[in-house]
This record gives sequence, C-alpha cells and structure tokens, in this order.
Amino acid sequence: MRRVLVAGMVMVTAMTAGRAQGPAQPVLGSRTIPTITVDGLKFRDLNRSGQLDPYEDWRLATPRRVSDLVGRMTLEEKAGVMMHGSAPSTASVVGQGAQYDMPAIERIVLTLHVNSLITRLSGDAATLAQQNNALQEVAERSRLGIPLTVSSDPRHHFQYTVGASVTGGFARWPEALGFAALRDPALMRRFADIARREYRAVGIHEALSPQADIATDPRWPRINGTFGEDPALAYQMVKAYVAGFQNSDTGLARDGVICIVKHWVGYPAAPDGWDGHNYYGRYNRMDGALPQHIRPFEGAFDVKVAGVMPSYTILQDVTVGGVPVEQVAGGYSRYLLTDLLRGTHKFDGVILSDWAITKDCGENCRSGLTKHTPADIATPWGVEDLPVVDRFARGVQAGLDQFGGTDESPKIVEAVRSGKLTEARVNASVTRILSQKFHLGLFENPFVDPAAATTLVESPATRAEADAAQRRALVLLENNRGVLPLKAGARVFVHGMSADAVRAKGCVPVATVAEAEVAIVRTSTPFETLHPNHFFGGRQHEGALDFKDGNADYEQIKAAAAKVPTVVSIYLDRPAILGNVRDKAAAIIGNFGASDEALLDVLAGKAKADGRLPFALPASMADVLAQSPGKPHDLATPLYPFGAGGAR
Repeated sequence: MRRVLVAGMVMVTAMTAGRAQGPAQPVLGSRTIPTITVDGLKFRDLNRSGQLDPYEDWRLATPRRVSDLVGRMTLEEKAGVMMHGSAPSTASVVGQGAQYDMPAIERIVLTLHVNSLITRLSGDAATLAQQNNALQEVAERSRLGIPLTVSSDPRHHFQYTVGASVTGGFARWPEALGFAALRDPALMRRFADIARREYRAVGIHEALSPQADIATDPRWPRINGTFGEDPALAYQMVKAYVAGFQNSDTGLARDGVICIVKHWVGYPAAPDGWDGHNYYGRYNRMDGALPQHIRPFEGAFDVKVAGVMPSYTILQDVTVGGVPVEQVAGGYSRYLLTDLLRGTHKFDGVILSDWAITKDCGENCRSGLTKHTPADIATPWGVEDLPVVDRFARGVQAGLDQFGGTDESPKIVEAVRSGKLTEARVNASVTRILSQKFHLGLFENPFVDPAAATTLVESPATRAEADAAQRRALVLLENNRGVLPLKAGARVFVHGMSADAVRAKGCVPVATVAEAEVAIVRTSTPFETLHPNHFFGGRQHEGALDFKDGNADYEQIKAAAAKVPTVVSIYLDRPAILGNVRDKAAAIIGNFGASDEALLDVLAGKAKADGRLPFALPASMADVLAQSPGKPHDLATPLYPFGAGGAR
C-alpha cells in the first residue's frame, strides 16, 4: 500500500495493494494520534489503547460506533458534547479576529469536554484552514480523541452583524433576500453547493443557517437574512438551500455541511419590530398566522435537514386545544420542540438552542440603563427567575439536544446528579450529536489542506458567478426620463460609491452636481437607534423606515435631483418607504448586496436586473403601524407590491 506523509498527516490510498474486494480504506488524518493496522487496513487509535475499539472502526455502521463511544464516556464528557461553545480569539471574547486564543480553547475542549464550536474568525482561506486545523490538534489530545464540529454563521454576503453573519475571505453573493428576488431555486442550490465545498475546505462542518423566518413586520432588524415575506417562496428557497449545503435531497451526505434551519417558529412576528435578542423584544404576536410561519420550515423537513434552532421569542397568543401555549421561549417550549417539531413534523435531527438562553439577564440586561458589554448578553426569556441549572434541565426536558454559545457543561452534570435529568435522556442527545460527527467522517480525518482551500475558495470562476448573481438580483423599480442606460462618457456625480468604479466603467466622475449630467446616490433603508445601550439593540436597524429631512443621504438626493436626473440605489435590508424619493428620482433600483461595479453594469445596460421584490414596500409609516406583525402580505396599500420589478 502506498503511503504519503504530509505535514504530519497520514494519507492512505483507497485500498490495500492487491485487495480486489472488501471495504475501501478512507484517507486518515492525524497529527498526534497514532494509527494501527488490522487486517491490512489502517485505523486511528483515538484513545491510544493500542487496540482497535469499535468506535475507531470505520467499517462498522454509525449506530454501532456511537453506542460504543457513548458507553466509554464519563458523564462530564457527555455533558461537554451538549455544549456548542464560541471559539474565542486573541482579539475578542466573542471570537472576531484572525487567530484563536489557544489557551482558552484548550480549557474549553480539554477541561470542559466541549467539541462543538462556532468560529467567527475572518481571513483568507489558508488562514481559516490553518486555524481550524489547530483546533482539531487540541481535540486530538482529549481522552477519547473526539473531533470538533466547527460551525459558522453565513459568510458569503455583504453585511456583517455580530451574532448573525461574518464577512471576509469568500466571494460575495447577494443576501438571502437577493436569491428570493430572483425566484430561482436552482441558483439557490448552486450557491449552497459552492458554499458547502468552501466550508468543508476550510474546516467548517456546520452552517447556522438558513433563516426560514418570513418577514412579516417590516421594521424587524433581521429581515436581510430571510427569503422575504411569502411563505411559498421561502419554502422553495429553504428547501434548495438545505439540499445544496447537505449535498442531498434525502439528508446529510458524508461530504455535506450540517444545516441548522432557524428560528423555530414565529420569530419575526415582532410587535413594533423589536428583535428577540433583546429583553424588550421577547414577545411576538402571531395573529393566527402560525401555519404560515411553519410553511418554510417544511421545505427543510422535506430534504431531512440535520438541525433546527428554536426562536428566542415567546408565542404570546397561541393556544392548543383552547389552552394557551406556555409563556416561555422556543428553546424551553415542550409544545414547540417535542409535540410540534418531533411529533407532528417527525424531525429526528439535532435541536440546537440559540445563543445565551441559559445566561442570567440582570437589571442592566433588562433595562439598558448603562451601555451593555458582551457580559450583558443573555436571552432566558420566560425562565429568567429560574436557577441556571434548572434552565439547562428545563431546556433538555423540552427537547433541546445542545446549548448554543455556552461551555457550562458542569450544569448538565449537576442536573443529572441532582435528579433533574436522567443520564438516559442525556445519552439520547449525545447520540444524535455524535452520529453527525461520524457521518461526516470526522473521526477518520478532521484536518484540511490550506493550499487546496486557497485554490477552491479563491476560484475566479466562483467569483464570476457571485458577481453575476449580484447583478441579476438588483430590482429596477423606476426608470423615468430616459436616464438609463447611462451613456458612455457621461459626466457622473456620485454619493456613497467609488469614483474609481465610475471611471472604470467608462463614465467621467465629477466633483460637484453642477458639473454633472447625471447623479447616482447609494443609500440604505432608513433606521433609528432606539435602544443605544442594549448590546444588540444598539447595533440593529430599528424603527421608522421613511426618509426624513436631515437624513444626510436624503438631503443629497434632494440636492442632486433639483439639478440633474438622479439615480437612487437603496440597500433594502428592510422594506423602505420611498414615496418622497420616487417623486424626485429619475430611477430607483433596490439591492440586496451588490458591489459598485455590479450596480454600474446594470445602470449602463451591460447587465440586466432580473430581481423582483421579495416583500412589499409600504406607502407610509401609518400603513406599517396598521399591519399585523404576524401576517404576511397585509399592508393595506403598498407603494410597491410584492413582486414589483423584473427585467425592463
């Protein structure tokens, strides 16, 4: 058998020389774990016992391997499996930056026995691959050699939001809303397949996405991560997204990425648009629309999604058999997790809580009297007054398998030893989580090749596909006075975009409106910062959606439009109110993540805007205030209806 040793990793060819029949030898990857030979085949000796134990034997079926491993684990080790921690970096306790804090990682993995971590590192593909390999080297030193599952929030888009997305290192595609604007499930699946291969190449195994939430309140800050307001459209896009990431229509493939569809269920039905990360946003109101919020999740269930993440929020007005649903968040709701998700919808994968649901929310967390720090982040809605150990027990009893954003594994141990949980119930969750690790082949080889990752992630062909999607996903809402397409050599005044990009596209950037033939203003949907001291509320876009006098971009629109035909491009992270823009702009084009170059190609007629609105745009804030936070398609008189736009 031919062997190749690369950077300390044992690479073994597919089969023993001369073996015509029998199991295929997988590629093994180790840095410190030895290999052993049995029947001419190679295996990683994960616990360094010198003999082949069933969980190390890749020839055996996953249930047999999992059963053997669970039987060898201490209660403390099982409790660690039920944590999904955050990998700290040298720059940030929440993990931002370019390098992990390895002493902190060692404590989390080796002392607290945690082997699922979210990464928030940014950087090029080689750096991410090297850093994630370093994580796996730490995991090799654990008693049983259990590899890490590394997860991530979305990485391939334009917007960066703490706790929701990461940017840097990957080709930029439109936001989820942009894919919804294109109504193209095949493209959605194509993107997800590309992202799947790139995630695996850099050592990421789990996508904390997609958002199956439907955008029912226009003020909600997390609309940009959804597929819009229409349940049927969101169903199609969620289904394609999950199938592409998991690389199968029938469940997680070995070379797939675990998908965690979220947030089960009703998260966007937010009175006043407040987000459930915040104490003031902990309730939602369905107004009878729960089945419509469930519909997109059924797309994920149809292709056997591997994981589900419950919502932070409390269903305020839902009854079952005439009895109100218990007033606790999704992660603590037995009705939502056990009765509805596992019972009605037959989901048998991993239920992973959203982040920080077991943390204490003290007076400042609730009131925001002083500016929050990461230590103030907590979301235990409905169980705020329970002891922490009881929150863990309550979540597991409701149906949770794993707790996000925490490494407090001793609390599970305490819950079992105090009789609040049984070890058998813990074993059930641990079995689900470990089964996915075995299925992905991580016990054979958790390491990746940084050079190969660079070649794949930085592929010019992939970047060209992403750029083309940006152009197509633009939504042309108005084109008046013949301003588009822009003429070659036109003198253009720009606000909010690069003059160099204008020059590169064959037009002449000028310094003042007075010199221009046409103006282009790039702006975003208006917002207010209504809760500046709250960690998330101070970062999220809340409140009114209309342009008001004094808004710097709006003042520029007015000034430019008074002198020359003006093109306005608006980033629609929420549905903007454009009545007092439409009467001034010669052209309006909405975007969901697009470079200056992509926008200019469409404005110049070199590419076509195919997008249609994935939500309606309100005519006024009065219409927004009158609509239901839980119901889609219920604006009385939208200025631009759902589906407006399309090629012109």
